[in-house]
Amino acid sequence: METKKVWFVTGASKGLGFELVKKLLLEGFRVAATSRTAESLVASFGKASENFLPLEMNIAENDNVKWAVSRTVEHFGNVDVIVNNAGYGQIGTLEELTDEEARANFDVNVFGSLNVIRNAMPYLREQKSGNIFNISSIGGYAGNFPGWGIYCSTKFAVAGFTEALAEEAKAFGIHATVVYPGYFRTDFLSKESAKTPAHTIEAYESARNSEQAHLNDINGSQPNDPVKAAEALVELSRAQQPPVHFLLGIETHEFLNNKIEALTKDAENWKSLTESTAI
Repeated sequence: METKKVWFVTGASKGLGFELVKKLLLEGFRVAATSRTAESLVASFGKASENFLPLEMNIAENDNVKWAVSRTVEHFGNVDVIVNNAGYGQIGTLEELTDEEARANFDVNVFGSLNVIRNAMPYLREQKSGNIFNISSIGGYAGNFPGWGIYCSTKFAVAGFTEALAEEAKAFGIHATVVYPGYFRTDFLSKESAKTPAHTIEAYESARNSEQAHLNDINGSQPNDPVKAAEALVELSRAQQPPVHFLLGIETHEFLNNKIEALTKDAENWKSLTESTAI
């Protein structure tokens, strides 16, 4: 039955991942949920059962991810829908953030998702079906947020490899979608979740203003409901031809239109120089 599909959801202990797992279990899906600590998952959703499998997983460790995916298939018999949701926000200008801070964000937001895809694809290819939802951000489409360059670049990477994956996987009946959430009322912008730079540079006034606006003003007043986001993902999973790109949340179309306008303006203004290279 359709409701018995097996979902593999990363970053399931809070935010969108939490609401998605909750929704899936209520609708009768089978769910493998991962987090850095299994205790939080057990406390929220219960112990392992025929419908639920809590998994403690370090998404940055390929061997650990491989174990978690194989454990899912062993427990349920197969896996159908992958949701790469685990990630965190790293605030800081490109100059401020250390190499270690930048690489850590990429390890989780980019290479973590690649670890999941690499280890899930053999099962999906064999059964010739499946959905992969890679959760990017509206900051993975428009990067003009001062102090969010590294985070946005990780989410741009998610969009880029999802476009390629959609082409690579379609021959096997597998659909890949990059999801661009806008501002959702989760704890993503809380001081416990979003990381700030270890060392700041006073000269970056715009970055500090953006940082404070996100942590103090936008946090707690986001206009979108994560429960409704979970419902949207479930609906997408039922589509015969889900989109490769999916904007999620009100206000996201404003970012879409603003970037199209900016790109078009630059392209037109510099068209003569662009085409000056012809032989």
